Amino acid sequence: MGGIPSLSGFQERYEGPLYVKLKLAFEAAILSEQLAQGDALPAERDISEICGVSRVTVRKAIDTLVEDGVLVRRHGSGTFVAAPVQRMDQPLSRATTFTEDMARRGLVASSQWLLRGVFMPNSDEMMALGISGNNRVARLHRVRLADGIPMALEYASLPETILPDPESVSNSLYAHLEVRGARPVRAIHRISAQLLTDEETQLLCVPTGAAALLVQRVAYLASGRVAEVTKTLYRSDLYDLVAEQAIGPA
Repeated sequence: MGGIPSLSGFQERYEGPLYVKLKLAFEAAILSEQLAQGDALPAERDISEICGVSRVTVRKAIDTLVEDGVLVRRHGSGTFVAAPVQRMDQPLSRATTFTEDMARRGLVASSQWLLRGVFMPNSDEMMALGISGNNRVARLHRVRLADGIPMALEYASLPETILPDPESVSNSLYAHLEVRGARPVRAIHRISAQLLTDEETQLLCVPTGAAALLVQRVAYLASGRVAEVTKTLYRSDLYDLVAEQAIGPA
């Protein structure tokens, strides 16, 4: 990093507060491809030592670049030069999967698992799934990623009788259910906005206080039985939700 010309003598080359000067130096390095898409930045303490500025200055410059979408933080991995990501239309007209939607766009879907197992149900799950307190539920909580970029947080609950082996779900839940003959055929979506918690902003690599598009889904089998209830928080800076509706005669 010390050999990147755009960072050498940055304090004299740019105007403004110190963190702005450092921000401009990073942007110049990225535009000139001295820092390429996907490159990892060194630790903030190393940048501080190399550039001769405080860690507070480094953190403020990086925070600004993350907010601008130039850099992306990946929880537990570090800070990287972001790929240019276009806004995505998320169709709500059929019960598709995140994996299918990303494949349609030529992106590779993956998951960062937060929770995966079978538990006793809470009151919300009993009501939504139509089960009693004696029945157990499978819970799948994860960060959904596309080409390594966090896109959404997904919290799914299913009756244990439909998904007895949640640990065996590798990526696509619906592909796993299809093999079991239990893939949902229709779903009802409730859409709203929701502020993310500090933990959720870290998982999605978005600024503190950011809002998300909340989609609450109830999915049904062909028999009419509820197969799945899911709460998904989509990054509002990357997603538009699209619904198609037939228009009847006036």
